[in-house]
Amino acid sequence: MNTLSSLTRPGGIFSFCLVVLSLVVPGAAMAEQAELPPPRQLSPHVWAWIGPLGPPSRDNGGYRMNMGFVVGSRGIAVVDTGYTPAMARAMLAHIRKVSDRPVLYAINTNSQPHRFMGNGVFRDAGAVLVTHPLEAARMERLSGQYVATIERVLDLRPDSLPFPVLPQRLVADHLDVDLGGVTLVIRHLGAAHTPAPLVVHVPEDRLVFAGDVLYGERLLAVLPDSSVRGWISTFRALRQYGTATFIPGHGQPGKLAQFEFPTLAYLQRLHTHMTRMVDEGVDVQDAITRLDQRAWSKLANFEQLAGRNASWAYLEAESAAFE
Repeated sequence: MNTLSSLTRPGGIFSFCLVVLSLVVPGAAMAEQAELPPPRQLSPHVWAWIGPLGPPSRDNGGYRMNMGFVVGSRGIAVVDTGYTPAMARAMLAHIRKVSDRPVLYAINTNSQPHRFMGNGVFRDAGAVLVTHPLEAARMERLSGQYVATIERVLDLRPDSLPFPVLPQRLVADHLDVDLGGVTLVIRHLGAAHTPAPLVVHVPEDRLVFAGDVLYGERLLAVLPDSSVRGWISTFRALRQYGTATFIPGHGQPGKLAQFEFPTLAYLQRLHTHMTRMVDEGVDVQDAITRLDQRAWSKLANFEQLAGRNASWAYLEAESAAFE
């Protein structure tokens, strides 16, 4: 008997070992696969994935955000590259069903993991990776933490995820990109959820990728690196786009007025309340207790985020008092 053929034939010892390995090693197959629904076409040149609202989990593979791409006659630009390389490969497979034109750019709107962890896939496909310098620095600082967190959340093997590829094209103010028949105007409008997010305007389609500057249907998240005060100003800067349709970081696309309550009004409540509490010398716990957030309680993730948001907003107000 040929020993090699007996080991590799269906039902042989080698096949049996592969089956056992996939059962006993957490996430053994998951690292290579990610389910992603087809994107929605929102305008003549723009397709987007509009993700569910829950937190990342093994069940959703980390898919819970909005991402998209723009197709011109010269090529394609991707807006955000996903939570894992596997998700990025799934994105690229869907993009190839729409167009075989080259992927010229991949834009990371901010430095949260679901915006850039798939960069390597698109770099290898030929894309120039784009973000703001401050976001690139934050990516570099937090990448190790992000990798470890994703492996834990998705139940992947330790050290199974590669470190992400950082963007090489840094945009401090604005960048105009001609894709052929459609233009991207990439701009930094101010701080928000992260220190220096980018906004991607598609003038021909009257559409704006706002990233995590806008939240709809779920409570926004204030982070240690967020700026509540800056976020309010950045939201107001979006009004320059008039009646454009906005794709938020989370939630359904819509006109800017759709995001006034879940984003702007909430930020204003946090900022006004915590600034007053600091001015009056109220300590952090009392300030959080006194903050009435009930108007936003029906938004997804309220229970998980409301207290944390209040805490970080207080610390920002306290820091501002000593400026």
